[in-house]
Amino acid sequence: MAPPKVKLTYFAARGWAEASRMILHYSGVPFEDKRVTMEEWPSFKASTPFGKMPVLEYNGQTLPESQAIARFLARKYGLAGKDDWEQAQVDSVADLYKDFGQKIRAYFNVAMGRGEGDKDALLKEFMEAFEEQMGHVENFLKTAKNGFLMPSGLTWIDFLAAELHDTLGNVIPDLYKNHHEIVKHSEKVHSLPQLQEYLQNRPKTIN
Repeated sequence: MAPPKVKLTYFAARGWAEASRMILHYSGVPFEDKRVTMEEWPSFKASTPFGKMPVLEYNGQTLPESQAIARFLARKYGLAGKDDWEQAQVDSVADLYKDFGQKIRAYFNVAMGRGEGDKDALLKEFMEAFEEQMGHVENFLKTAKNGFLMPSGLTWIDFLAAELHDTLGNVIPDLYKNHHEIVKHSEKVHSLPQLQEYLQNRPKTIN
């Protein structure tokens, strides 16, 4: 059987596409990793289904939305969870991260120079959301007892979590000084042998 023809398009950043990139690299799936610059984006936008990225092209079919893409690829390559219940648990954590992303967006944009606002007030809101989120994540790690977020082992949500945690750590030094299990999780994910070639050669970006 011929290998699938896969193309993943996103900005020249890790962002919300990185979990899907990591699924593909971990699974040994050849794919075109198209990275669109901010200068290219206005003219490229109209060609996307929803006017945003990432976009997956898989054997001639097009799929938008980061979590839909990651879930599709995870099911395809055995990283969705061991059964229906665990897959639902993975989805619940994914939704938790999506909500968390909304809560911290305002501070993150100001910190990255992409928006305006009261940085101190936004940082306070960020830290409240961050501590709540880390508490939930640490509970999953404690329950799984294997260094990953699910009892069966590695799933795609580990990629999403580890990448987001690293991005936030790049923006705020010492953010994880009281969250050692979160750091261990990120290190475990980024130490997977199947990812080393990609991680060592991927473009260096803050997020």
